Amino acid sequence: MTRKILIPLIAALLCSAQSPLPPSPQDIYGPLFEAVQAQRIFPDGKSFVDATPHEAPDAIMAAYRKEAPRDKAALRAFVLRHFDVPGEGAPAPQTLAGHIRALWPQLTRPALEPIAGSSALALPAPYVVPGGRFREIYYWDSYFTMLGLKADGQDALIASMLTDFESLIDRYGHVPNGTRTYYLSRSQPPFLSQMIDLAGDADAPSAARHLAALRAEHRFWMADSDVAQKDGAARRVVRMPDGSLLNRYWDDRDDPRDESWAEDVATARESNRPPAETYRHLRAGAESGWDFSSRWLADPARLATVRTTDIVPIDLNSLIWAMERNIARRCRAAGDDACASDYDRASARRARAINRYLWVARDARFADWDRMTGRPTPIVSAAVLYPLFVGMADKAQAAGVARIVRARLVAPGGLRTTQIESGQQWDRPNGWAPLQWIAIAGLGRYGEEQLARTIAAGWVRTVDTAFRSTGKMLEKYDVEQHRPGGGGEYPLQDGFGWTNGVTRAILERYPALVPPEHP
Repeated sequence: MTRKILIPLIAALLCSAQSPLPPSPQDIYGPLFEAVQAQRIFPDGKSFVDATPHEAPDAIMAAYRKEAPRDKAALRAFVLRHFDVPGEGAPAPQTLAGHIRALWPQLTRPALEPIAGSSALALPAPYVVPGGRFREIYYWDSYFTMLGLKADGQDALIASMLTDFESLIDRYGHVPNGTRTYYLSRSQPPFLSQMIDLAGDADAPSAARHLAALRAEHRFWMADSDVAQKDGAARRVVRMPDGSLLNRYWDDRDDPRDESWAEDVATARESNRPPAETYRHLRAGAESGWDFSSRWLADPARLATVRTTDIVPIDLNSLIWAMERNIARRCRAAGDDACASDYDRASARRARAINRYLWVARDARFADWDRMTGRPTPIVSAAVLYPLFVGMADKAQAAGVARIVRARLVAPGGLRTTQIESGQQWDRPNGWAPLQWIAIAGLGRYGEEQLARTIAAGWVRTVDTAFRSTGKMLEKYDVEQHRPGGGGEYPLQDGFGWTNGVTRAILERYPALVPPEHP
């Protein structure tokens, strides 16, 4: 064979052995691509094809099919929410709801495969972060973020985040506080049950995955129940005086938190207790999400008196009751009657224990319970609304809670966290987005609609006032003065996932509360 024939033949063989060429934007985005280019959404046809997506293409196309933008303006807005387009910025929103919609792409991150030595945990699908210093996905934050995503039609992103949580459960047996290695020893308030109900079951396989994840999470919270039954407490399980079992917040480590090492060492030094004991209480406070609050302090003026694991909290036990009810319902739907009966009995036992130990009849309120004194604590906090949120309270209990909330916790700008001004961020005068929603949804569930709307209106006014003055959505607010909140271990953060989610959900629930356009 001559050299002239051999060289082209070798080249052809090499070309045929190469990998297929990667798809172009036209291949990936199909009908979306054609609509954008045919309607000349951008003057330069190269703009869209050079755009960077904020989410996985499948998620974007699912959102496109669901929203089906009807005109040129809607299509342009859709593209700018889901892509960074060279030379194009998202239109400056003139309303609070518009600003929130524009923030979702900024807070969305792609699937993550961390590099060696990083503290980040791998995640298989796109997700939303809170913002500011919180650069990873957080557990209970995400449910309240999802409320806003739901209101804005971002169902694909909700499903994507649920994929991440189920992946974490598969790998670690629970959803950690956040997706960092230093968070793996603890969880956060278990809202997976509510997330799953919000996302819905797309098909039988997804329903089976959801049920498996819930059962695994329940096992995590009830681990070492047999030891607790014998010794009085073990990990997250506490034996009550009548032998029933309830739960507490915990952390499987008892050293300083990686992310707050210097602060924890200083607090332990002031506590006059074995350092490991103080570290465990601090870490358990972080698992509660209320880090920190007078709920966990023997002396509200001194963080060094923290004693989180001594407290049996009403919020946690309400959420686990709801989880048990959800598992029972899903087991029954799957035809597993034995499983359904087991979880029906578990939820009934928990409800009896809550009503016996965490309901204060003379005050007509729910409360946390102190293991050391054997009595409910005197602190009135927004956590008393959790039994209403999950539907566990009876009508008389709901009416009693509504009275005490109206008298003690409602502020001009929303719902106070507690009545105590301790300097801790989960105390007066701060209000937090998740607690506003717990109150609004819980009170509304029991017909206390006027009180729910009062809290909602105050919160929207606070958020909008701060937004007009700062241009930001913030992590927490002073609901007494309609201004940014204070206290805590770190500076006030903006972003902010759960404030965006809850505020957007409130505006969806109460359209009359939508603030006027900003100038």
